[in-house]
Amino acid sequence: MATNESHYTLPLPKFEKPVRLLIVVAPYYKDIADNLVAGARAVATAAGAAVDVVEVPGALEVPAAIATASRMSNFDGFVALGCVIRGETTHYDTVCNDSSRGLMLLGLDGVAVGNGILTVENRAQAEVRADPAGQNKGGGAAAAALHLVALSRKWAGQSKGVGFLPLGETIRIAQDDKGPTRA
Repeated sequence: MATNESHYTLPLPKFEKPVRLLIVVAPYYKDIADNLVAGARAVATAAGAAVDVVEVPGALEVPAAIATASRMSNFDGFVALGCVIRGETTHYDTVCNDSSRGLMLLGLDGVAVGNGILTVENRAQAEVRADPAGQNKGGGAAAAALHLVALSRKWAGQSKGVGFLPLGETIRIAQDDKGPTRA
């Protein structure tokens, strides 16, 4: 077990314009979820971000809620929080894999998501990871979302052009004399 390893943590990004984060939490293990939210709130506050929190029934609903919010609201980033503790059946594997896959697909679509859904073997592992004074995985998820927001703002409005066409050039189009002649 790697309990004594040190890890590098990026400094929180600085923002010129306000940032709004939505924390989506599955409070199945309420005490653990509350600690995750506390850690995420503290990191968001330290970066000057405004935070809203919504609860969903379980970890499988977290990606769906974030997908809905990303389409229908004006949040800059999202923090996914919850805890899945291994049980006696394969349901653990389904929940872990599918919630993670859903969040990854959202990220690949350009949604700024920090994944703080704990996937652990037992309650003791969850408690250590959720503790804001311990490993603070909720805070880490908020920091990840903030870094992705910063990157999306950095790259906003930039374009690589279309196909083989260099950026800034236009394509002449053939058509009749009623309409545009350039694309």
